[in-house]
Amino acid sequence: MTNLDVFLKEAGTVAIAGHIKPDGDCVGSCLATYNYIRTYYPQIKADLYLEPIPNVFKFLTGAGEIISEYPQDKAYDLFIAQDCGDEGRLGEAVKYFSTAKRTVCIDHHISNQSFAMKNYIFPEASSTSELIFELLPRERLTKEIAECIYTGIIHDTGVFRYSCTSPKTMEAAGVLISLGINFPKIVSETFFAKTYIQTQVMGLALLKSRLHLGGKCISSFLTLEEMQRYEALPKHLEGIVSQLCVTKDVEAAVFLYETEPGKYKASTRSVNYVDVSQIAVKFGGGGHIRAAGFSMEGEPERIVEQIVSEVAAQM
Repeated sequence: MTNLDVFLKEAGTVAIAGHIKPDGDCVGSCLATYNYIRTYYPQIKADLYLEPIPNVFKFLTGAGEIISEYPQDKAYDLFIAQDCGDEGRLGEAVKYFSTAKRTVCIDHHISNQSFAMKNYIFPEASSTSELIFELLPRERLTKEIAECIYTGIIHDTGVFRYSCTSPKTMEAAGVLISLGINFPKIVSETFFAKTYIQTQVMGLALLKSRLHLGGKCISSFLTLEEMQRYEALPKHLEGIVSQLCVTKDVEAAVFLYETEPGKYKASTRSVNYVDVSQIAVKFGGGGHIRAAGFSMEGEPERIVEQIVSEVAAQM
């Protein structure tokens, strides 16, 4: 693998962006790149575009400089897309991707379509943050950059619980910890801590859950009415599908929430052998072998039936 410095040569302006509804890996990896450029290439004008990020990540250096509006037309020398499987997932930032002189994609989604001029796609990596760690010169890692990378890694590995965790992942985490980051606080406050609203909707989703395929698959869904009743936003639903998936003897978990009348966002997880990325691609989405998502329209019970039938086909 090369390093990030190769991409930055001859670039006077750089745009960085990740996927819509940014999660921990997206935020962490993008901020790590942004902070690296700000620290070691002060002559480069770097802009980081992300939709508004969850509050738990706002402690990371550079979070206050994220741009979430896209009014101006600009042509950047370089556009770096991170943790993003296709152009459509860039949201409104895609217009800067389209006009950039050079484009690079750094990602670990198995469904990535290699849509940039240069593509560094490694599905075996735990996270895009781990790839950024490998792309940065070890001697140039700062505590601030390390905090961003570590945050991204723990969120895409479930604090090193998911099968995507490898010896390389743990070695990277060790290096990052050696730089003096407060890793217990990062884990506690960004991964495990829940607001009261999150606790309530988590409980509701678990109460509504149903088993399928002889207990090998579990599903649940929340409607707009239920979310409004608890004043819950999509960001409050983070972690529900993962909690469903730790149910004893379950191989696959499905969680839906209504985004607008009759339209649902589906999140899927698996434990050992079901490839949920294949299911996601079939329904117009994407992701990883063990974690993927997509959107569907219809009655939630019917959507669950369709997804469960795809799980059953693999089992």
